[in-house]
Amino acid sequence: MARVQIELPRTWLYRTRLDVRVTDVNYGGHLGNDRVLALAHEARVRWLASCGLSEKDVGGVGLIMADAALVFKGEAFLGDELDVELGAVEVRRSSFDLVCRLNRPADGAEIALVKTGMVCFDYVARKVARLPHVLARCLESVS
Repeated sequence: MARVQIELPRTWLYRTRLDVRVTDVNYGGHLGNDRVLALAHEARVRWLASCGLSEKDVGGVGLIMADAALVFKGEAFLGDELDVELGAVEVRRSSFDLVCRLNRPADGAEIALVKTGMVCFDYVARKVARLPHVLARCLESVS
């Protein structure tokens, strides 16, 4: 059976720490797949804010998520702290992929990889837009 492969970026743009909350734990007693995507979303919002941007305004246009993929590497549990690293790959004219790596610093365990395909979108014109220069600069900077 084919497995999803997520290419890691050469450098990480942003790092943050997030906690696994009770709402992140599924009936199996560990971090749920839907919540991994939510943690990646939180990291993306924090990264954009560190650049002075938001998902609704990345330089005159917004962002939409076109696709997502995740690969579990290990389990995380209620109360675990997770280090989330975020980097960009495949930056194109109107889109880019963000990759998040979630690790548990307490023991160094890699928990998951997430890739989200992001598209610049003009919500007024209701169409795909070019990547704004301010966002392009943020995608190139390394913290």
